[in-house]
Amino acid sequence: MKRICLVGCGTIARLHAKNLSGAAELFFCSRSEESARRFNVEFRGSGSFPRVEDALASPGIDAVVIASPPEFHKDQVIRALSAGKDVMVEKPMCVTPEEVEAVGAAVASHPEALLMVAENYYYKPLLKRIRALTVEQRIGDIRSIYVKKMFTQATAGWKRQYGALLEGGIHFVALISAVFECAPERVNGRFPERREGEPERTSVVELTYPGNVTAELRYSWDTKSRTKGMFQHSRIHGTNGQIVFESNGLYVLTKGHRGVRLYFPGISDLMGYREMTRDFLRCVDDRNQKPYSDFPRARRDLRIVFDAYRW
Repeated sequence: MKRICLVGCGTIARLHAKNLSGAAELFFCSRSEESARRFNVEFRGSGSFPRVEDALASPGIDAVVIASPPEFHKDQVIRALSAGKDVMVEKPMCVTPEEVEAVGAAVASHPEALLMVAENYYYKPLLKRIRALTVEQRIGDIRSIYVKKMFTQATAGWKRQYGALLEGGIHFVALISAVFECAPERVNGRFPERREGEPERTSVVELTYPGNVTAELRYSWDTKSRTKGMFQHSRIHGTNGQIVFESNGLYVLTKGHRGVRLYFPGISDLMGYREMTRDFLRCVDDRNQKPYSDFPRARRDLRIVFDAYRW
């Protein structure tokens, strides 16, 4: 059983600990030693570390899951890779284009180490169903994608520092990217009602892909929603029909020459966290395995976000 240290002991770390519990020997590290000790007791871990440096220096630690605030990710990832540890880092992997390049240099310098980004939308049953439908040509060739998730979300602590697109909208950027599996040729970002000196809370991102195929993402933390973001619909338009899906992944409809069909991708792992954890553990156990949510895909998604912010 591999020994994995969780760096950061907050809400998302608790989710990772639950999914890893029983499949790995767990250790914990946090800026608050009390939090690390509390997590160690709660998840029946094998110990805690007072500092990240202590965890990375330990020969008994095989991998780290970095669940600290985003401003620490770049340095912690680089130090972990340099220490020969396998890494899964929470999204967003980085907060500036320069940080992405610095991590890329570390990845190139340590090709033997594993770097995976915890982008759970790549592992959602929704995406698996959409891919199957597009491969089967249920709607013909894709011409456009429209994705919408607009609701109200309060931000506290470190989340106040970052815009909604970088912190939350990147999930849907990843979803769109996974449908096309290539980088867009053009990116246009608009940020309605953005206040000077404050992170944006509503974004409209327009993407153009080869063949003049387009995508549009509307994402907001500042839009009233009676259903709190549930039962909003996104669409993929093709030459012979369309795919309509509940934006969280509850259900999928196809409309085309074969009529209307309803699918339920699955709610047991609706957000994809368990499958993402399985992918990470497979790669830690077998160095010949490569994670789907890897550095090149994370870099592609972040470039879309940073290009949108330039407008």
